[in-house]
Amino acid sequence: MTAVASGAQSKASAERLAVSAIFVACGIGTGAWAASIPLLKANLALSDGELGIGLFGFAAGSVASMQVAAYLTRLIGTAAATRASAIVFALAIMLPAFGVNLASFTAMTFVFGATMGLIDVTMNVYASELERRWGAAIMSSFHAGFSGGGLAGAALGAALTFAGPFVMLAGGSLVVAVLTVSAWRFLRVAEVHADAHAHGSRRLGAVMLALCVAAFLCFMCEGAMADWTAVYLMTVAGVSVSAAVSGFAAFSLTMLVGRLVGDACVRQLGRARVVGLGGALAAAGLALAVAMPTLVPASIGFALVGVGLSNVVPVVFSASSNHGSSPAAGLAMAATAGYAGFLIGPVIIGFVAQGVGLRLAIALLIACAGTVALTGIALRAKTARS
Repeated sequence: MTAVASGAQSKASAERLAVSAIFVACGIGTGAWAASIPLLKANLALSDGELGIGLFGFAAGSVASMQVAAYLTRLIGTAAATRASAIVFALAIMLPAFGVNLASFTAMTFVFGATMGLIDVTMNVYASELERRWGAAIMSSFHAGFSGGGLAGAALGAALTFAGPFVMLAGGSLVVAVLTVSAWRFLRVAEVHADAHAHGSRRLGAVMLALCVAAFLCFMCEGAMADWTAVYLMTVAGVSVSAAVSGFAAFSLTMLVGRLVGDACVRQLGRARVVGLGGALAAAGLALAVAMPTLVPASIGFALVGVGLSNVVPVVFSASSNHGSSPAAGLAMAATAGYAGFLIGPVIIGFVAQGVGLRLAIALLIACAGTVALTGIALRAKTARS
């Protein structure tokens, strides 16, 4: 290897590490926020319903800002947009702690959620551009960093619980800022061929639709896993509060592991097969949890859901950047669809559970995961024809 080639490889590796740091930082901020929610609820004396309104503000802010993120990326470039989004996200992490009542808390979570939407789109656009230049599937490794960062952020928040929610969130904000500054100079402008993307958007509109459907349903399942697994194990399986967390823990752990090996799976199987097989595995896991609603089988089922869904979003985000009018536009479209699913999914489960019971409501997710599997088949057919 020549000195020039060695230097280029070193720069590429440093750039990949920097992008990974941004993903980890985003996960840490999200994890610290999640860990602070019970204390914020207690400090503001919010009911469950009022907390739901506040959390809706976060999700709504995320969805509202994603098209803004696409515009920002086109306006100032991917690297600059990623840097700016990461900095405002780091600062905004502390905002929910300044809420003094439901109205101000919801306003703060909306702004914080908006910064989350910005960084989510910009960092994924950057990652997809880097993946194209890298010449191999590497998107899942970035999302593994986000998952690992989420666990680290939750642990950091838990360690700072004694100091109150402001310190919990400030700790997360500080770590995110340090990681962002460390990665700053290694982020560089990438060449994007807009005409090729625009042509692909017209020719492969059905592919973009399939990607958005897969994102919506995958995030819908993920949101339900986050909000309803513990409740399911407590009310349907009849386990204790402490044991009920095992369902989501199993889901989160296997999702992290799945993303760590995801790039190799994509290289061996291809994107469409990863989506199809992942959706089928998630459907099987949900079916197990519904058919055998006791602690161990249900937790194994939720673990299978984590494995199955782990690489659907990385694959969908990577592919969507190739099929929009621009990488940012395509990814923002898929991300908006995904967050809409994350926002709507838990609410739908709640309404269905109110009418026919939580067990049948969770069974509804089997159809969602099965449809994700079908989108994988559709993607394989459409990309083969194109």
